[in-house]
Parts: sequence; structure tokens; C-alpha cells
Amino acid sequence: MPCSPEFQLDHAGLVAWLREEDPGALARLGAEADRVRREHVGDAVHLRGLVEVSSHCVRSCLYCGLRAPEEDLDRYRLEAEEILACACSAAALGYGTVVLQGGEDPGLTRDFIAEVIGAIKRQTRLAVTLSLGERDDEDLLAWREAGADRYLLRFETADRALYRRVHPSLPGRLSDRLGQLRRLRDMGYEIGSGVMIGLPGQTWDTLATDLRRFRELDLDMVGVGPFLPSPRTPLGGPGALAFLAPPALQVPNDEPTTLKVVALSRLLCPDANIPATTALATLDRDQGRELALQRGANVVMPNVTPPAFRARYEIYPGKACVGETAEACRDCLAGRLRTLGRSVAKGPGGRLSTLRQEMSLSAPHR
Repeated sequence: MPCSPEFQLDHAGLVAWLREEDPGALARLGAEADRVRREHVGDAVHLRGLVEVSSHCVRSCLYCGLRAPEEDLDRYRLEAEEILACACSAAALGYGTVVLQGGEDPGLTRDFIAEVIGAIKRQTRLAVTLSLGERDDEDLLAWREAGADRYLLRFETADRALYRRVHPSLPGRLSDRLGQLRRLRDMGYEIGSGVMIGLPGQTWDTLATDLRRFRELDLDMVGVGPFLPSPRTPLGGPGALAFLAPPALQVPNDEPTTLKVVALSRLLCPDANIPATTALATLDRDQGRELALQRGANVVMPNVTPPAFRARYEIYPGKACVGETAEACRDCLAGRLRTLGRSVAKGPGGRLSTLRQEMSLSAPHR
């Protein structure tokens, strides 16, 4: 069932919804996103075990606590056996996917990650999602051939000038995340991307363009969360003022705006997987995830990294659930889902339209 005419999803309509403040209208937006979510992906919530594999990074992004110029960090890189143990823990907890996330770390070599993927595939039935930044096509192809199923790479903002300011390119290599996402799709990956809400310099027009880009890319996964900078970084202190758009145009990094973007993402990408992000849970520990799940989200990514390493993966301060064990996190989430009348999904949780297409292609012709 298509959205009602009230929910205009052209550029002007998206800007209007992003700037909407009437509680009644926002309640209708949330209810419509929840209806579309239920109709297209169901009530079950996919839990995906997150493994933070490395805090090393060669990039100098202006907001991230792991940025290369931070020389005093106690950095780490998990061994293959440690990553595999985390994946096996995720499988034992009933999760269908493990997500290997890290800084853009050349120390995570092509062969190392391929071997880790192969080991996970041999010892579990988990889907493997990678989120390791911008990598050479040769690396990405090797990891796909080793069995990786999905790749997450946020393009962060449709404003190219703003992107270049906050994400400096490496010497001799210009960033082209949109191009990489398209190549990942051609390689056979499910692709995920997204943006931060309230990045200094992000305007309502830019954010509306970001939302339309989700649909243009036909994303399998859409991840959006509030901008939460590390205070050690240029955008975590007074320097952020130089980036801000005029007050009437600057998008705030608050919960209401983030929830609007979650809802609009669901309307634009009805069958995509959309997480209730840890960043939103950090902003609102009491009900941030629940509010997102009631406005179109259908995925949560509990952390299965050993707690001793989680505290050292501080991309922003005060991250939710840093001190919890993987078991405690699973039990907490299951309880929260029950209060919403939602269940924990089983299986790898690929995009339903992709699965249906694969089933159609593999079915015998009559």
C-alpha cells in the first residue's frame, strides 16, 4: 500500500517534513513509517553482533576520536582468533549476522580479513558484514570471494565541499564513496550507507538531498544517527563554529530530527534494513532505540566486542552499553523488544527484496 498523499517525498516535501514541528503531524509521520515497516519487513527485529576489530586509522576526519593525528590513544587490533571468538559468541547468542567494524587500517590486510571471513563461514552460519572504510577494489573483491555478504560505507553528506572539509582525502587518493558503493553492488555485496544528522555545515536542503540519494542508490541498509563528535577533535570544540551553516539552515544534531530522518528513510526505502543506532541510544539511553524502532527501524547492533576493548574504541564519548557483557546486552534488548510487542528475528536477515529475487532466479522454470 503506497504512502498517502500527505507524505510528499520530493525534495520540497522532504524539506518540509524535516522542518516540521507540529506534534500531530510528526505522530502521523511516525505511524506511517511504522506501518510501512510492518508491511514490508515485518515485526521481527534483526540483532547483529558488532565486533570492533581495530582502533587504528589512517584518516584525519575532523570529528572522530580514532583519527590518525591522535597519537596518545591506546590503540589495538584484534587477532584473528579473537575476532572468531566474538563471531562464535554472536552465533551462540542467536544473532544471524556479525559486523566487523574498524578504522581504515592498512594493518587489516587483504589476506588477514579474507582468512577471518573464511573461518567465520566455516565455523558458523552467520552472514558477514564489513565496515572497514575505503579500500582498494582488489581487497573488496577478495573479501567478497572469501564469503563477505555486505559492506557498510557511509557517504556522510551529499555536499561534496563539506565532505572534503571534514573528511580530508589521503595524499594522492581522492575519496569517492558513492563510486565505491556502486562498485560494491556490482561485486555482489549488499550495500549499506547513511549520514550523520547535524554535521556542522549540513543544511535542510543538503539533508533532503541525502535522503533522496538513499533511494537513488537503492540501498539495502540505511544507517542514520546524530552527529556526536569526540571532544578531542576540531569539530568537538570551538572550531566547529567555523563550519556551522546560518542558524535558520543548520540541521541540529538532536533526537527529534534523527527520528524524522529514520521515518523518512523507511518511506523512501520500504524494504531496506534500518538500524536503531548506538549513537541514538547514546543520546537517549532510556528510549532512543525504542523510538527509532517505532518509526521504521528493524535492526539493532549489540556489541560483542570484549568490554576491555570497547572502551578503547571511542569514536565519540559516552557510547551506550560499553561496560555490558554480550550476554547482558542480548537479554536487555530482548526485554526491550518484548515491551514493544516485537520479537527477535532468526536467520541472516538479508534484504527481503534481494532474497525474493534470488529465490525467483533459482526456482525451476515451468
